Amino acid sequence: MAEIATIARPYAEALFKVAVKGDLTAVAAQVGELAQVAAQPQLRQFADNPKASAVQVFELMASVVKTPMGDVASNFLRTLIDNGRLAALPEVAAQFTVLKNARDGVADAQVESAFAIDGAALTDLVTTLERRFGRKLNVTVKLVPELIGGVRVVVGDEVLDTSVKARLEQMKTALSA
Repeated sequence: MAEIATIARPYAEALFKVAVKGDLTAVAAQVGELAQVAAQPQLRQFADNPKASAVQVFELMASVVKTPMGDVASNFLRTLIDNGRLAALPEVAAQFTVLKNARDGVADAQVESAFAIDGAALTDLVTTLERRFGRKLNVTVKLVPELIGGVRVVVGDEVLDTSVKARLEQMKTALSA
């Protein structure tokens, strides 16, 4: 069977081409919420049941999402369900977000910190990271006490690790060599 990313790519690209003509941000929010619903094992089990019709699956998903779906998201969801690709929806949403971010010149950044970062410190950190990576960043902060101190930043496939844990690992490697 083909990789899920390979299956999701043409759907994400087609959705992006349609969504860019309208409200791209609204479609991104709707598809993101649909992806969260589609990732639930109970929904997948219901959707995979041969007795469940495509209409029933669509109506169930439409009733669960909080944000009202626009025409683009509704038609897209129907297409995925009709083609038996509901399992690919989380990956489609991820690839759609990458396309949207590339268009907007933005990247998602995961900041892991040993301690909570307050508003002013976070603003300073984001400004520094945006200068370092050369693009606007959507930052998500996650507490990881195992880092001991410092931060670890992941932007796409780039990693900037200034944590105490990483420094201790480097020292351990240098001393054992």
